[in-house]
Amino acid sequence: MGVLYDYFTNIRQSELRGKLDLAAAGVETGGVSYLNRLNEDNCRLTLISNSGEVLFDSKSDSSQMENHLEREEVKAAFETGFGESERYSSTLTEKTFYCAKLLKDGSVLRVSASQATVPMLLVGISQPIAVVCIVAVIISFILASRLSKRIVEPLNSIDLDKPLENESYDEISPLLRHIAFQQTRISAQKEELARRKAEFLTITSNMNEGLILLSADRKILSINRAAESFLKVQDAEEGMPFSQAERSTEISRAIDSAERDDRGEARLERGGKSYQINVSGISDCDELTGFVILIFDITENLSAERARREFTANVSHELKTPLQTITGRAELIENGLVKKSDLTLFAGSIRSEACRLVSLIDDIIRLSRLDEGESLPKTEFDLLELAKEICGRLGSAAEKKNVSIKIEGESSIVCSVKPLVSEILFNLCDNAVKYNVNGGSVSVNVSRDRIVVSDTGIGIPAEHLGRVFERFYRVDKSHSKETGGTGLGLSIVKHAAEDIGAEIDMTSNVGKGTTVTVNF
Repeated sequence: MGVLYDYFTNIRQSELRGKLDLAAAGVETGGVSYLNRLNEDNCRLTLISNSGEVLFDSKSDSSQMENHLEREEVKAAFETGFGESERYSSTLTEKTFYCAKLLKDGSVLRVSASQATVPMLLVGISQPIAVVCIVAVIISFILASRLSKRIVEPLNSIDLDKPLENESYDEISPLLRHIAFQQTRISAQKEELARRKAEFLTITSNMNEGLILLSADRKILSINRAAESFLKVQDAEEGMPFSQAERSTEISRAIDSAERDDRGEARLERGGKSYQINVSGISDCDELTGFVILIFDITENLSAERARREFTANVSHELKTPLQTITGRAELIENGLVKKSDLTLFAGSIRSEACRLVSLIDDIIRLSRLDEGESLPKTEFDLLELAKEICGRLGSAAEKKNVSIKIEGESSIVCSVKPLVSEILFNLCDNAVKYNVNGGSVSVNVSRDRIVVSDTGIGIPAEHLGRVFERFYRVDKSHSKETGGTGLGLSIVKHAAEDIGAEIDMTSNVGKGTTVTVNF
């Protein structure tokens, strides 16, 4: 529009000059009557006198028109013989070209023609322009779509898992090499992370202690099997709020304490067991990032602590009684309050209580060694020969009780700790003799990897069978003291059997006797 508009404007002006020359020639020849005879609709002719008065106008009444002496093109024509100008209408929708020429009689003939401006032309052709634009956009979209698909197709077909094996543009080769390098690094990092994660899961899954990792907003990040068992949840999902898995106020308070002071503790009783809960806060640059919760089963520790307290109390009680007896007897003898005929009786009583103290101390020492888990070498020996040896050592005690001992069975070679097996057999046979009746019998039967000790003694009530292996536990305390029992014999049997991996089975009937079976 810009180029063609100027081009056609120049043609229009050239045509207008040509028409002016023709009209001027006609006026000079035929006068004003020539102008009246012209029928020109494409231009406007005006004849102006040398005073500026309009003598003729092809479009308007000349008598009503104003003086044109000061018009630019008229003024130039009077001065130089020819003048041109152009003026825009007030609405700028068109402009008018003026050409004026001085005639021989001193008047000026002016020719003018109008032409639409560029905005007006654009408005006039807006519809075809819109159609052309729409068609151009559609065609451009189709062409661009097809072209872009052809351009992008090699990019979409790139295998990013194998970036160096693709055939694509040379321009993206550096990018593919960089992707290959990054993938190599990422693969190495993923393998390292997978290895560390596998190690972490292997370690935590085999921990006896419960381990829980929480985020700062108290959501589960990791939990091992021991912790799941404690919380009574299965397959706790990552991101699960901890309060959804555990509603214990004690643990919540421990976490609150860890949030304030980086450490919190709690102790719970659950399912008949005791647990110690330790919570630690994890910080990074003084900002809390999470919590670590460790759950310890302290049931055995508390039981052991309780057992130690009971053992100390029982030892003190057991030692106090014979010591008081010895002290009392010795004080009577020292003050001369005992007849000479009773001295032997008092001395025997002191010796008996002293022997009981020695026996008690020996049993305590044996138990202490067993508790320490002292490692003893294993050897091969014959159970039958060991049983005969032990029964021989108890022969004098059996004669005093008028109890017969019978050994039956076959030779059985076992590989075990002989001193501990000897302790087991001695205590079982000793109890069978001590707690037997006058005229009773003890039977020791040896078979392959098994010894059965039976007696015809007083027996043990059924309600006491579960506790006879406890330290210092006696079914009949008065009878035990009469027989010289310390209450530790069966405890020694139990610990020794646990150390060598043997199993103890006991059956008993009150008044009929007791049978103890040892399976090696």
